[in-house]
Parts: sequence; structure tokens; C-alpha cells
Amino acid sequence: MTISRRDFSAFVASGLVGLNAFAETFPSKVVTIVVPQAPGGTNDAVGRILAQKLVDISGQRFIIDNRPGAGGNIGTELVARGPKDGHTLLLTISSTQAINPALYKKVPFDPVKDFEPIAPVGVVPNVLVANVSFPAKTLPELVQLARTSKPEVQYASAGNGSLNHLLGAMLSSRAGVPLQHVPYRGVAPALTDVMGGQIPLAFASLPSCIEFIKAGKLRALGVSSAKRSPALPDVPAIGEFVPDFAGELWVGLFAVQGTPAPILAKLSEWVATAVAAPDVQEKFKVAGVEILTGGPARLAQLLKEDIVRWAPIVKASGAAVD
Repeated sequence: MTISRRDFSAFVASGLVGLNAFAETFPSKVVTIVVPQAPGGTNDAVGRILAQKLVDISGQRFIIDNRPGAGGNIGTELVARGPKDGHTLLLTISSTQAINPALYKKVPFDPVKDFEPIAPVGVVPNVLVANVSFPAKTLPELVQLARTSKPEVQYASAGNGSLNHLLGAMLSSRAGVPLQHVPYRGVAPALTDVMGGQIPLAFASLPSCIEFIKAGKLRALGVSSAKRSPALPDVPAIGEFVPDFAGELWVGLFAVQGTPAPILAKLSEWVATAVAAPDVQEKFKVAGVEILTGGPARLAQLLKEDIVRWAPIVKASGAAVD
């Protein structure tokens, strides 16, 4: 049996009407935003601010579900295998979505093919912090010291293959100086040891260390963003001294691949409204998070750029996780 062009057009139109009607009633139940990191981190803090504002905008409940483990892979896979109706979303960070595919030998999801980008939400630089008694008071002084130091100057990170580990590897490579990486189980114990003098340096996300910097318990030598952070305007960007150095932690909202386009569009619009709200912007500012805008196209581009950026750095660092 053949179908006429008119009948086919009517069939397509009826399907579009059905999708639009589905989007009009969305959300029809609680929307779960899966955060594949533990409570208390940057992504979790951003998620809770965003979720509350989405409740205000939509009139429906948005809740955070922390599913940490395997560097974010567990929660990310959970969403990738979930329903395609927009009621289960992924709020993730660039290190999980863009670095893990190069770091882990087996990744249970495809960061591009398994997800639909909804919107970028915020961006966070890392800060190279030092113990207050460390002899190098500036980044140029650190570079000079590292060139002659025996043994090598050590820096702490949140773990092998973490973004702050790779930022140290990038600094070592692009400044042409040896630095010895010391992995910790999370950024909190790493910062504790830097403040205690057990290790001189660490890379840490701005929200995790800004209060220590302001209290004079840590010295900030540079931020990893391409330009200075408004939260620390007196701290130079590392790229001011080290050519081609830049790397930030972005937070973005994704849905499962196959989620209807009208629902994606509605969610993207709501996120744009949320991050434009003055109270959200103030809360992000206090946390050291800069607002990111640009919709799904911008988030897709950020992901693409970071996959390309970090894969060779992971390889050169020798970091690998089974």
C-alpha cells in the first residue's frame, strides 16, 4: 500500500501536534536532576540554586539526586539509560563529560551521542593556591623556583585524572618546568594539607578555596580561566604569564538523546530565565561561579572543544583509570 503525499503530510502534522501537546503539559510530575557528584561540591551547589529557581518558574517540583561514583560515570550512565521524556535530566561538569572518555578505559556512555544539550549554566575557574609560607609569592617566581628545585616542586589535586591534576600537567608542559603531582581523595583533604604545610601547592576549584584565600589561609598565584575572575580580580590569569594556558570547569544541563524537541526548547528557555534572575546571579557570584549563556548550541560547542582540548593532555600525563 502506498501513502499519498497529502496523507503523509497529515501524518507528520499530527505527530507534531502530539509532541507540542506533550510539551505543553510538561512537566507532568517531579523532574529529577541527577548530579553525578557528591553533595557539597561545585556542581551540587549550582544544581540546588538552579533547581529552586526552576520550581519558581515552572510551578512544578525539580529535585536534585546525587549519584556520585567513578568520577561521575555512574550518575551519567543512569541518565543515559533513562526515559526520554524530560523528567530525568543530567547536570554535569566538563571533567566528567569531556575528560572521562579519554581517562577511563571503559566509559559506559557516549558524551555526545547519548545526550541532548539543553543549556550551559555556569563556569568555574580553578585556582593555583600555595601555602602562605611558600617562598614563591607569584607565578613567575614559582616558574623560576621550579626550574632549579631539587626535588621537584609538588602540587596536590583532587585525584588522578581530575581536572586540577591535568591543569598542573598543562602548566608543567607549557611553562617548561617539572612539577610532581600528588593525588588526593578529593579537594578538601588536599587543601587541608596545603594549609598545614605538608604540600606547597594545589589546584582547586574557586568555590572550594575562595574563603580560605579571603581569610589569608591560602595564597592565590593564578586562575586557570582565560581572563581574571571577577571574584578574585587581583589574581592574574595563569595565561598572562604562560602562553596558551586556559582551562575551566563548566556546568551544563543535558537530557537523554531522543527527548522531544519541544520539551528541550522549554527547558532551555527556563534555564535562560533562571540564570538571568538577579537572586540567582548574586548566589552564583558569592559562590565564585560565573553565569554561562548561549543555549544548547553553546553547550554542544563547549563539549566539543573540551573533548579535543583534554584528550592529548590526558595521554601525555599518563593518567588512566580502569
